[in-house]
This record gives sequence, C-alpha cells and structure tokens, in this order.
Amino acid sequence: MGLLEADEAPVYDLLREGGKSLFLLTADHAGRLIPRALGDMGVPEAEMERHIAWDIGIAGVTRRLSAALDATAILQNYSRLVIDCNRNPGWASAFPEMSEATLIPGNKGLDEVAKAARRAAIFDPYHGEINRLVTERAAIVYVAMHSFTPVYLAEARPMQVAVLYNRNPRLSNILADMLRAEGGLVVGENAPYRVSDETDYGVPVHAERNGLDYLEIEIRQDLIAQEAGQEEWAERLARLLPKALKTLDVESVA
Repeated sequence: MGLLEADEAPVYDLLREGGKSLFLLTADHAGRLIPRALGDMGVPEAEMERHIAWDIGIAGVTRRLSAALDATAILQNYSRLVIDCNRNPGWASAFPEMSEATLIPGNKGLDEVAKAARRAAIFDPYHGEINRLVTERAAIVYVAMHSFTPVYLAEARPMQVAVLYNRNPRLSNILADMLRAEGGLVVGENAPYRVSDETDYGVPVHAERNGLDYLEIEIRQDLIAQEAGQEEWAERLARLLPKALKTLDVESVA
C-alpha cells in the first residue's frame, strides 16, 4: 500500500494537455496538502498557510495563464514540507527539518524507507509526467512558475518579480527587459534566488538536460495572494511571454 489512499487528492492537476502553445507551465509548489497518513506533521495550521508550505498565489496565476495562452500546465498539489519537488530527493533539503525559523517535527530523523515512500507517492509521479510531456513534444519552452515571500528572515525583498536562470539566460534576459519596460516594477535577475544543479531540480533536469529554452519566474507573494493580483499577473505574462519568445526567435536567426 502506498502513502496516498485512493480517495486522497491527486498528486498533480494537468491542464490543457492538448494546448496549442509552445509553453509548458510547471508549478512545483502549487499546493499545501499533507497525506492523511502523515497527520499534520507537527506543524500548526497557521504555519501551513505561510510560504514555508507552498508558493502562495502561484496556482491561481498558473491556471489563469494556462487558459490565456492555451498552454499545458501541471500543478503539484502536496506541500513542499512533505517532499520538495524542486529538490533532488537525495538532498536533505527535500525533507526540511526546519523551514525559515519553523521546526518541522514530521521530518525529524526521517529514515530512508520513509523518504522513499514520499518520493514514490509524490515526486516520481509528478516528475514522470513532466518528463512525458517534454519528451512527447517536438518543440517546447519550459516555464517554471514560483512565488517568493516579501520578507525572509527579517530581510525585505524589494523586487516584485524575478527571472532565474543557469546555463541558458537568453529568454530570461529578454523577459526581464520587457518587465522593466512595463514601468514601476523592480525586476530581479537571479535574485532573491538563483538556479543551479546544487539547489534546483526542475530547470536543470527537464529543461537544461534536454536543451530547451526556459524561464523560471518568481512573483512576490503579496502581489498575488488575492484573485485580482493573480489576474493582473496572468494577463501581464500572457501578453509578454509570446513577445519574448518571438524576440528570441528573431535574435536566433540574426
């Protein structure tokens, strides 16, 4: 018997599998569910509503963006405190014993059997589906959707949005310039986070190993916690992403 029972929520939601857009949207931290077998992991409900458990607001943005672009999207429904789907499951950070300043008792001293059960139930099905979507398509642009907290360990983040990249910054640089041209936005590049083989999973494994153009987008959570902000950012990205891709195509030919 697996970790998840038959009547529990699916590991991921797959939207518009037949979407016409070249963009594939992924949201590794869209949800904050905990498998029934794990109880509450010793984490109070108020803490589970915070950014330590999920990327606040990103599910709403991703769903709206998927509809606006007619783009396939996959949203992972379980909390990153159970297993972080943007970390290699062999890393300790995939099962954090502390997140920011909050202890996660349900992750204290996990043995390999417990880790493997979480991986088999959540991580492997989610990334297996992404791999299928990537390999079955002739052309694709990988878009990792994330959000970040306005303040982390008492340090304020001034940027409203950021683009992150590693080996291939081309599309990210184009989008960053377009976001700045919107006016009134502070745009981070590889800040407040950066992508690397040592800290991330989705972009290095699914995008870079397959030679794909990609974007990793981070939006500040206070801007998208409510539906109005989710609609605003989905509209903005639906307008800019096709333009950024067209600019990339022109530059690649030139």
